[in-house]
Amino acid sequence: MKKKRTLSLERKKELFGFLFVSPWLFGFLLLMVLPLYQSISFSYSKITIEASGFVSQNVGLDNYKTALQSDPWFNRILTEAISKMVLNVPLIIFFSLFAATLLSQKFRGRAFARAVFFLPVVLASGVIAGLDSGNLLGQFMGGASSNLEGNFSGFKSVDLRPLLLESGLDRGIVGYLTGAVDRIYQIISSSGVQIMIFLAGLQSIPPSLYEAAKMEGATGYESFWKITLPMMTPLILTNTVYSIIDSFYNNGVTSYMQNITFQQLNFGLSAAMAWIYFIVITVILAISTYALSKRVFYQN
Repeated sequence: MKKKRTLSLERKKELFGFLFVSPWLFGFLLLMVLPLYQSISFSYSKITIEASGFVSQNVGLDNYKTALQSDPWFNRILTEAISKMVLNVPLIIFFSLFAATLLSQKFRGRAFARAVFFLPVVLASGVIAGLDSGNLLGQFMGGASSNLEGNFSGFKSVDLRPLLLESGLDRGIVGYLTGAVDRIYQIISSSGVQIMIFLAGLQSIPPSLYEAAKMEGATGYESFWKITLPMMTPLILTNTVYSIIDSFYNNGVTSYMQNITFQQLNFGLSAAMAWIYFIVITVILAISTYALSKRVFYQN
């Protein structure tokens, strides 16, 4: 009798991984391939809208040259978006890990503290503020969110800057820290998902590791740097990628491209800008992932 062949563990993992991504792959092939092709085609064309539809005229790389060389705003807005990302993402990762570490501790009223902490994050996420402008609740929450952000941005680091300069810190470091204080509302409101991911990772660390370290005489500080931080490095990579994408999701660049598309009706130029934007994001993600993946610790 022929023996039934069994799949190895690695093969089973591969099959489960394929099944996990198959819905996205099917949706991508069915819904996204044609729009992506049309977008690439538009970026090399001049689109004219007529009564019978749109007429496409091939112009080569003229749209890309216009976006990079002639347009007065695109390069400036793109540079500002990249600068904000470089400044905010490290602060978001640090704050998320710090907040998750505090919320993972055992103390009375921990569930209530988590609920109180995440409630402002949900309200400031833009979901409620982005309701129909004709909705009274949407107007109220949108105004409250704007006022809250204005109040926090008004909490300037007037007293903090002289104190840090007198302590002997470099002006560049002082500027970065005081800028973080001025952007505290934006950092907190952008850290909700990252905190939840870190919190789940912290709760998955085996308590036996901390017990063994404590028996060896390790302090809480040493346990954090020797156990917690190495175990969190895969999630630091995940949250970094998420934070970079989230920072580029809705900013001045996307608003400017929407203006080019729907107000100026220059579909070819907006498509070229979109692909330049996509290439820039891809390069930043590739560099960040490559740099961080070398320091990621995976427990086998």
